[in-house]
Amino acid sequence: MLVFAVETSCDETSVCIMKSNKTILSHIIYSQEIHKKHGGIVPELASRAHLEILQKITKTAFKKSKINPKDIDIYTATCGPGLIGALLVGSTFAKALSIGANKPFIPINHLEGHLFSSSFNNKISFPHLSLLITGGHTQIYIIKNKEKIKLLGETIDDAVGEAFDKVGKLLGLKYPGGKEIEIKAKKGDENYFKLPLPLIDKSNLNFSFSGLKTSVNLIIKKNKIDNDFVNNMSASFQKCVSEILCFKIERAIKNLINEKIKLSSISVVGGVANNNYIKSKLLNITNKYKIKLILPPKEMLSDNAAMIAWACIYKYNKKNANIDFKPNPRLTI
Repeated sequence: MLVFAVETSCDETSVCIMKSNKTILSHIIYSQEIHKKHGGIVPELASRAHLEILQKITKTAFKKSKINPKDIDIYTATCGPGLIGALLVGSTFAKALSIGANKPFIPINHLEGHLFSSSFNNKISFPHLSLLITGGHTQIYIIKNKEKIKLLGETIDDAVGEAFDKVGKLLGLKYPGGKEIEIKAKKGDENYFKLPLPLIDKSNLNFSFSGLKTSVNLIIKKNKIDNDFVNNMSASFQKCVSEILCFKIERAIKNLINEKIKLSSISVVGGVANNNYIKSKLLNITNKYKIKLILPPKEMLSDNAAMIAWACIYKYNKKNANIDFKPNPRLTI
């Protein structure tokens, strides 16, 4: 089975041609550069860029894979959540190709794309716990099987990736801020600033990063911003975020143990999972409970079409075909 997938939920424009045996014939990810000068994503500009880029990389993908559009068995695209304009561009494009080739179109939930990405290169035993950390989402899920996924906790304001980018901007770093903060943090003292740990004293599994960002902003306004300050704040902020994530994951593990639910593995998915410091701290927690920590392939961590193609294959069912599915910017699982 050949699948052609499109991912355009935010500022990455991506297409993938994948066989059902996991063979990737072509996978292209284009990160839009236009947002760097604005220090963040401008939705209207993202939509226009998707429209322009998508046609070019699709031609390249078919040429590289030596596949004819009529040879594709299923066309699929991210249909939410995300920026509505961006979602409309990608899904409409994939739908048009499916109609032209007279093949079915299957809408995919972007969140499921991330959650199932770790099953591409790992054998998953259910139940399975997953931490989703991206620019738009910070969530903990218990995955009982392919069809039964339960949300255990999520951010009540900013997502962790968004917090990284906003703090990066406050520190005068290039966009996206997450990668820049990780680089600067290596030269800083992570104990230099004592930052708040929002919701740590609450018994739920929810997150909050807005207050943490405000705290950083207040400290910045009272200090001279030089290299040492940026390095120390980056390290302190990164440590604080890691402590919050680890605290909540450990609480989730303890809750499941109390419920007599045994976990063999925990996955960390989404773009923020690229952060090596965060991964190392989470690994300490999973090792403590003798649980395996797993991740998707590196190219399937940030927003990409390969995870969308794989989610389509992983959960394939003819009944899921729906050319009339309307993109939903607030789509949930």
